Amino acid sequence: MKPPLLMRLRRRLARLSVRSRLLWGLLLPMLAVVALNTASLYRQALRSANTAYDRTLLASAKSLGELLAVERVAGRQRVTTSVPYSALEAFESDNRSRIFYKVLGFDGELVAGYADLPDWRGQLPPKGPYAALVDFYDDFYLDQPVRVAVLLQPVASAAGMGTATILVAETLELRQTLARQILVDTVWRQAALLAVLALVVVLVVQSATRPVRELSALLRQRREGDLTPVEAQGAPQELRPLMEATNEVMQRLQHLLDHQKRFVRDASHQLRTPLAVLKAQVQSAQRGDVPPAQALQEIATTVEGATDLANQMLALAKLEQLRQQGAPAAEDWAPIVRQVALDIAPLSADRGLDFSLDTVPARVCAHPWALRELTRNLLHNAIKHGPPGSALQVRLAVDGGEAVLTVSDEGPGIGEPLRRRLFQPFSAGEPGSGSGLGLAICREIVEPLGGRIALDNRPGPQGVQGLDAVVRLPLADNAGRP
Repeated sequence: MKPPLLMRLRRRLARLSVRSRLLWGLLLPMLAVVALNTASLYRQALRSANTAYDRTLLASAKSLGELLAVERVAGRQRVTTSVPYSALEAFESDNRSRIFYKVLGFDGELVAGYADLPDWRGQLPPKGPYAALVDFYDDFYLDQPVRVAVLLQPVASAAGMGTATILVAETLELRQTLARQILVDTVWRQAALLAVLALVVVLVVQSATRPVRELSALLRQRREGDLTPVEAQGAPQELRPLMEATNEVMQRLQHLLDHQKRFVRDASHQLRTPLAVLKAQVQSAQRGDVPPAQALQEIATTVEGATDLANQMLALAKLEQLRQQGAPAAEDWAPIVRQVALDIAPLSADRGLDFSLDTVPARVCAHPWALRELTRNLLHNAIKHGPPGSALQVRLAVDGGEAVLTVSDEGPGIGEPLRRRLFQPFSAGEPGSGSGLGLAICREIVEPLGGRIALDNRPGPQGVQGLDAVVRLPLADNAGRP
């Protein structure tokens, strides 16, 4: 089944360029207007020509009326005339048209002229354009189209008075020739006007679309990988939103490429060390330098560290992927905190920590995976650095328009120099304590959500009593507010 004509036309129009759409959108209405104007001008000119020729026909009829007289014959009034054909020659413009006439008396009898000229069967118009009892109409005579003027001429003399009927017919050769000439002149002038308008439209459209072509050429000539912003200062007002949107897209692509390059660089740098250590451990075990059980334990430790590093680097990559997906939906943070605490309960039990959990409902605009990763990293750090048998408290509260997660341990705290660099990638608190990506991942989660993260030493009677990791995220109702 073929699609409807309108649908096919829309599809074809959709494939046209902007320049073609502008040209067709301007030229087609102009062509229609010029065509209507041409028809209107032709009708007006033809009507004016017909009026002029009709006036000539009326003059011919009046000249015949001036030659009429009244005689009384056998007690009756009769119209008499002597009309030579030469009396009408003055009204013949050239040899291309002929004039016929017929004069009828008071009772409709033939007085003079062509007897077979068709009689008038119409009626006078209620208000004619001339000061005379005249009617004009089209008819056929001798198988030719003719224009006929009928004049009701009063005739009076000493013998009596009455109204005679005078018919004057003219063939249409001259009128048709003039009509064709008027049509040719009108069409030629309108075609010249249309050509001038089309030229102006083409020049204007070319000038208006030049910035688009220049932008296209500029982007096409760029080197591969060049994502610098496009200069939009000299662009027209209508093109600036497109250029600004293009710059935003290229900025996001540049950010994505920079992140990818940084990820590949960091991955190659950070994974090289554990892989080299693992290779050395395997070679040492093969040579028998250490007992098999010790060699397996060392290999297991290295593999576990490399696995944690790879998982955290993949977490960083996934964060960037989630950021590209746009604004997240609102999620309740409380069940996520409870689930993470339940998942890591075995680690807390292995160190004999006194674990406590207190949560309230807190809806924030964040991806559930990001909230789980944030909570898991903070709890892992607290379990790792808290002394065995110490207390570990997790509290999720609402403070004003923010959800506040506080993870408190009883570790040694951190110094000021270490505090400034702990949120940087691969900055571990102690050598061999981890990959140094946990807190960097937390910052990458919190800051794009409009939140804050801080590590505060908790003072006690004998100095630092522990460390509080505090995360503040805007509640869903307040997200995006200044």
